[in-house]
Amino acid sequence: MKTKASRRNFLRTAGIAGLSAAAPPLPARIETTPWGIKLGVASYSLRKFDRAKAIAMIKELGTPWISIKDYHLGFDSTPQQRAEWRHEFEAAGLRIMSGGNITIDKGDDASIRRAFEYAKDAGMPMMVCAPTHSNLRAIERFVKEYDIRIAIHNHGPEDQNFPTPQSVLEALRGFDPRCGLCLDAGHTARTGADVVQSVAQAGTRLLDMHVKDLRNMSDKESQCDVGDGDMPFPALFKQLKKMNYQGCVNLEYEINADNPMPGMQRSMSYMRGVLAGLAAA
Repeated sequence: MKTKASRRNFLRTAGIAGLSAAAPPLPARIETTPWGIKLGVASYSLRKFDRAKAIAMIKELGTPWISIKDYHLGFDSTPQQRAEWRHEFEAAGLRIMSGGNITIDKGDDASIRRAFEYAKDAGMPMMVCAPTHSNLRAIERFVKEYDIRIAIHNHGPEDQNFPTPQSVLEALRGFDPRCGLCLDAGHTARTGADVVQSVAQAGTRLLDMHVKDLRNMSDKESQCDVGDGDMPFPALFKQLKKMNYQGCVNLEYEINADNPMPGMQRSMSYMRGVLAGLAAA
């Protein structure tokens, strides 16, 4: 309860109280990097919708930054199809910042190359991925060959390979700097790790982020609209600013799959409001 109360006080002080309760109408022009932070969308949030509809919905959210899930740019596709689908995103003014999560659980070169060819054709400068400990060095060779970064996604207590950001960081000791972490805030919290501290520990290895909110920080089923839970977004954004983080903070909205837009709009409005308050402080 203390966390929620302090958050309401923060919003009131910043002059943006009410954002956690209801999203205001979108302004005519939305700042795409409020306080220098790229607020993007993981297209997994729109998994029930086809590519054209997902593109329209992301544009409605007022951000150009996107991390594409294969629901919207199929992994089992031809190079020509990938080029055509990539053009649809780019023609709409969207910036493909990453793609995934992509499972890379085999160690043979052919399997790994297939993932990198997909990323190259799709215009992804970075793959959010789920490798294993045993194939990391092989994957690093392809990072160097293709100059495509990898961001290992931590998946919480259920993940046998990389449950926490710390497990990713430990595995990447001595690796090429293009090998890093996609920190999932919700999964991190569920392991009992401090999300803000984990961001600080990651440093330059933090290449991407998936964010969501939880009413109970240990309960996966308690996900809610951003601003309605206990995730410490003001402190999180302050830490990212302190680090001069250059990656994206991608909303991964995993609830209300059939009608996600109201909750996604509220979530984006809340985060923009927090950032506006921090910029004005």
